[in-house]
Amino acid sequence: MNIAQHLERAQRLFPNKPALLFEGQSFTYRELDEMSNRVANGLAGLGVSCGDRVALFLPNIPPFVIVYLGIQKIGAVAVSINSTFKAQETKVILTDSGASVVVTTESLRTNVPAEELPQLNTILIAEGEAQKTDIDLSDWMAKASPNAQMIDRAHDDPAVILYTSGTTGFPKGATLSHGNVILNIRMCVYTFRTHPDDRILLFLPIFHNFGQNAAFNTCFEACATLVLHREFEIESVLESIVRNKVTTFFGVPTIYTLLYDKASAEQMRSVRYYISAAATLPVVMAKKWHDKFGVFINNGYGLSETSQVCFNHFFKHKPGDSVGSPLEGIDVKIVNAEGREVASGEVGEVAIRGSNVMLGYWNRPAETAEAIKEGWFHTGDIGKMDDEGYFYIVDRVKDMINVGGLKVYPSEVENFLYQHPAVAEAAVYGVQEPLLGEQVRASVVLKPQQVVTEEEIITFCRQQMADFKVPSIIEFVDSLPKSKTGKILKRMLREKVQKPHDSEEPAVPSVPHSDIPSHSQQAIKATENWIADWLAKRLGLAVEAIKTDQPFEEYGMTSALAVHLAQELGDWLGRSLPPVIAWNFSTIEAMASHLAGKSLETSDQQPNVVDNKSAHKTELSALSDSDLATLLAAEIEAAKKNG
Repeated sequence: MNIAQHLERAQRLFPNKPALLFEGQSFTYRELDEMSNRVANGLAGLGVSCGDRVALFLPNIPPFVIVYLGIQKIGAVAVSINSTFKAQETKVILTDSGASVVVTTESLRTNVPAEELPQLNTILIAEGEAQKTDIDLSDWMAKASPNAQMIDRAHDDPAVILYTSGTTGFPKGATLSHGNVILNIRMCVYTFRTHPDDRILLFLPIFHNFGQNAAFNTCFEACATLVLHREFEIESVLESIVRNKVTTFFGVPTIYTLLYDKASAEQMRSVRYYISAAATLPVVMAKKWHDKFGVFINNGYGLSETSQVCFNHFFKHKPGDSVGSPLEGIDVKIVNAEGREVASGEVGEVAIRGSNVMLGYWNRPAETAEAIKEGWFHTGDIGKMDDEGYFYIVDRVKDMINVGGLKVYPSEVENFLYQHPAVAEAAVYGVQEPLLGEQVRASVVLKPQQVVTEEEIITFCRQQMADFKVPSIIEFVDSLPKSKTGKILKRMLREKVQKPHDSEEPAVPSVPHSDIPSHSQQAIKATENWIADWLAKRLGLAVEAIKTDQPFEEYGMTSALAVHLAQELGDWLGRSLPPVIAWNFSTIEAMASHLAGKSLETSDQQPNVVDNKSAHKTELSALSDSDLATLLAAEIEAAKKNG
């Protein structure tokens, strides 16, 4: 067996059928097969053989699909890397996997520290210009033969490594075998009722399990057509659904919330099957969606370690927040702390057994043994099962932080904080945030005689990791609360932050209107200067580099940053600002002009000091579904753009 057998079968049955559509380009199954053969032969020429690791550090572009399939044909192992990762994060994965070849783009190349990776022999550039010793992928492929013989692999031979952050340190490589993936995607084809006439839309990251296996590999297993998008851009996606007659749609709850307001029933008429995963789909949105479009959204559940596990589907659909029932050949149970199965309705840890369960964590036998016990993978997720056999995920992994649907594991952030020379101890945890669900916060103990600012620590973190992982607030403390065994008690840190203080009014930095220049141009200039200074500190840039007419998005503005900008700028002005203001007024110049005008219009009615805590709460609770979705969806878009 070999994962790439689906491609070879498809090119025999449907050689001239479009397999992949992307930005006006169309690739038939025959063309993809020949191109992946060239990759396989090229890799062999580089000395890559069965079991060797080849890394894919790419966005959603055709070379990901082509190179992935070439890797499988030669029997090597594809290592998927999150395209938003920064240099130090990428280094960890390339070092751990031992990849000798990495395929990336010119724009992402700066996040591949080749000089620190002695085992990395070759860097192939799939998009943009190849510099110095790097090799252009297209030129390299053109020199290789389009004919190749796919290597037969055993069920348990490794095929893919998907890195997943854990609560005990840096990312761990969940190693999936050819058998894991093949049997899982066959069950997905059966469950989704996928057939050759289907057109499957994929804008979710292809480096992630959901996009890679549930969408891409399942599509090719059914000889269907993959409609690939670089990212989620709502107008482009809606136009693509209509033009390409998309039939199957993979999304996350945030995307569905946004599309509900923007899409018409006529635009979505061709879609017969909707799938949602990665976070819990609100029951209200599920009902509203069905009422408007006449089709259910099918909740699903899976992990990097297990691929797809449960799905709601049209022949066994459970309305509400259930993630459905297990796919055929997969067993799921809920267990207590002693590992014993609990009764229906009782809450416990989700455990999974079946052909979908990974071989183990790459080069981590101890972690593998801890996670897989007697054939059961213990997820760390908390769930329950009802009397009909439907499952529900009721809580997240302990200590994991959910920022707008994106997972942040505190220990990974802590590992980077400990690399700062001034940091003695650090504890990272999540605190409730009305819009994004949670925000990342860190309590830090400095080494003796060390002085460092919050902005300096945040800038340091931003240089090391993806934006959504960066702490929004750094609190400097003399010590961290600990148990008798020395374990940091993060529960106490969270309670301290979230506990209301009835006897205390929050300190709100505000500036009376009399202290803000009243002349329109002066007000605009003062506001522009404040925003520019704020951005420079947050992003680690020189204030001179901040241009007032450059879109926030180009500076790497994420939805988390947008929320904090609105809150802190509102504090400075002494009034509440909408959390989505950075998306509604997308440059410093536009925002300052808008705010200066508002200040002049309302200064006679507004008091000098505002209870900003209450004001923010009112603003957020009044936020429309559309504005909420815009802000959350921007997190996904900006994270991928700022990789």
